[in-house]
Amino acid sequence: MAIDAHQHFWDPARADYPWMSAPELAPIRRAFGPADLAPLLKANGIDASIVVQCRSALAETEEFLAIADATPSVIGVVGWADLTDAAIGDTLDRLRTLPGGAKLVGVRHQVHDEADPEWLLRTEVQRGLTEIFARDLTYDFLVRTRELPAATATAKAFPRSRFVLDHAAKPPIADGGSVEWSERVAALAACGNVWCKVSGLATEAKWNDWDAERLFPFVQHVAKCFGEDRLIFGSDWPVCLLAGSYGEIEGALETCLTKLGASTREKAFGVNAKTAYRLS
Repeated sequence: MAIDAHQHFWDPARADYPWMSAPELAPIRRAFGPADLAPLLKANGIDASIVVQCRSALAETEEFLAIADATPSVIGVVGWADLTDAAIGDTLDRLRTLPGGAKLVGVRHQVHDEADPEWLLRTEVQRGLTEIFARDLTYDFLVRTRELPAATATAKAFPRSRFVLDHAAKPPIADGGSVEWSERVAALAACGNVWCKVSGLATEAKWNDWDAERLFPFVQHVAKCFGEDRLIFGSDWPVCLLAGSYGEIEGALETCLTKLGASTREKAFGVNAKTAYRLS
């Protein structure tokens, strides 16, 4: 089974997405749903996907679970829940009772939008993570270089729990990369309980001037750091449409991963996601 472990659904006419307000994001400021994704998966040989949170709202998580319940190809939901809420455990338990609740596989918060680079280390956040891991869920790190030290400290604080780094921590590809990103990603990778999504890279490059060759050094670096057993493919559709079509993004990442070896490619497109998210 080939898995796209990172895609989104949204409808700006029905909900507010603060991060979508920038003028350059106008091309994706419209509704995207399962019916839009289905032909893209089929055309690119992808069997299933994991839908990931877009906004900080329990209503969205509930909606995604309902979609997953009605859509066999959506095999997992990484939703949102308030990590600072003392009742987060009760919230997670309630979500699991909803239609599609069995497909809740993880939780994510847009940490890189927090003013505090050490937000993850706050007592109430660490308490919330404890509740997530008590239910055998995975936590997705949505961080940039600035927040990587806090992510590393958090991964060390929960050595028996599972974390997934989204978009390889958004390396500054358009600027040619940075030593700080490279070193901090390596430090996080040294924690054996963290997987890395090879996703969202084209949109960190210059949207109208990128190709697989220019993405490859960044894929190669995370592959060196995490190894073939902890890399996970994700399209980041429909955000990726800012830089290219689903097929162009999938093709470029597949080229990069295949260049690292057939085994690396095969694991990144399936088995590693199953392991990281405990997919049945």
